[in-house]
Amino acid sequence: MMNLLAIDLGASSGRVMRASFNGATLSLQEVRRFRNQPAYIFDRMYTNLYSIYQEMKWGIADVVKTHGQVAALGIDSWAVDYGLVDSNGHLLDLPRHYRDGRNVSAMAEVVDKVGKKELFLRTGIQLQPFNTLYQLYAMKRENENLLSAADKLLLIPDLLNFFLCGEMAAEFTNATTTQLMCAGVCEWDRDLMAQLQLPDGLLPSIVPAGSALGYVRDPELLRMGPVSSTRVIHTTSHDTACAVVSVPTDGQHYAYISSGTWSLMGTVVAEPMINELTEQLNFTNEGGLGNYRLLKNVMGLWLIQETQRVLESVGEQADIERLIHRARMAKPFQFLFNPDDVRLLQPENMPDTIRQICVETGQIPPTDAGSLVRGIFESLALKYRMVLDELERVTGRHYAAVHIVGGGSQNQLLSQFTANATARMVVAGPSEASAMGNVLVQLLALGEIATPSDMTELVIRSVEPVTYVPRDVDLWESAYATFQRIVEKQAESQSLSIET
Repeated sequence: MMNLLAIDLGASSGRVMRASFNGATLSLQEVRRFRNQPAYIFDRMYTNLYSIYQEMKWGIADVVKTHGQVAALGIDSWAVDYGLVDSNGHLLDLPRHYRDGRNVSAMAEVVDKVGKKELFLRTGIQLQPFNTLYQLYAMKRENENLLSAADKLLLIPDLLNFFLCGEMAAEFTNATTTQLMCAGVCEWDRDLMAQLQLPDGLLPSIVPAGSALGYVRDPELLRMGPVSSTRVIHTTSHDTACAVVSVPTDGQHYAYISSGTWSLMGTVVAEPMINELTEQLNFTNEGGLGNYRLLKNVMGLWLIQETQRVLESVGEQADIERLIHRARMAKPFQFLFNPDDVRLLQPENMPDTIRQICVETGQIPPTDAGSLVRGIFESLALKYRMVLDELERVTGRHYAAVHIVGGGSQNQLLSQFTANATARMVVAGPSEASAMGNVLVQLLALGEIATPSDMTELVIRSVEPVTYVPRDVDLWESAYATFQRIVEKQAESQSLSIET
């Protein structure tokens, strides 16, 4: 039995997962879970990387103490955030959080300088204010001295790998999300950096997923247990890339939703799709394991997480099971809204912001938690339908099923709503998709499995997904027409407020 570790860091929580591989099947066990909460200092948002790293080390030590030798470990995380390291290997400042408000104006300035079309043609990446390009430009405006003191820019998994083993490298799948890479090739876009007067010497060399970086060399970990022979593998370090690796299908063409704090919805293509339609629809082309992920970001379960936080702050019980039950009992389609309204990215009060959107679009706002949560789930499912329609336009293919992987695949109500809204069969699972994909790439790197198709077969042997069949299709088709009209009203209302 081989022991491996997947360190899976999401936007709201992190886990250390032990994987057991017996040559035929793969099983996962959660060893340690911890919250990933941003740190607010004055008006700035930071990622508390030191806390994350310490939690990681405790989890690694727990596994070694209980189960003995660990053959390898890999880290995957959310994309785009980074830390700056000086020439002595010291982290200069805590990484700024991708939801920090400074990024919106930075993106507007970059788009004005370079052009929206040119940015997409060069990088193939969806224009989002949190992309590393705009974060880096915001830092240049805010504190150019910090950039001058830096030797290397390392994305979150790259930085944590450096802490573990002392080696610096940028892994391909995560590097593609930065909007700093040339589309379709494994090279940084140094001309774009020069145009924006950003120091391209900060960017480390890019390595493919599955690269072996070295062995654990952290002194504290070495004192905690026998980890000196544990390999540090640069897995598919973007968590969505990991999740897609673990989709349990051997079909060449499929649609997926990696469901968590964000919903990443798309398909897999051989090469980036960069044309007028993908630009118009704001699709993104992110690197995968030997392919590209053509997808869109949808706001996802962040809407529910923030709703829970607000409800709990006023004394309401807001555990997810209770909220789902209340949503199931609520009247359908009382209101709908576009989950990707920019105001929902970092609202002070999620329920109040949704109610404000309802008023702006001529709808009656929800008055109770059950109606509110049901409306969020219905709106998410209908947004998935919209993205699926766009995806089929872009690729010219019909997708008979939608695979939902990640933690959100356990949400039975949202999964059923997604089947209803898309009029497609939904296949939900694995729920630990990112961790499983992380380990699969480690096994590939170690030579325990030979090809990506072997990885798929291993997933199919190791998990039991749940299938949802569409219901009430006519009712949902009518709701979709209403949703499309409301999305247009919402965009008009927001445009008017910005102009005012």
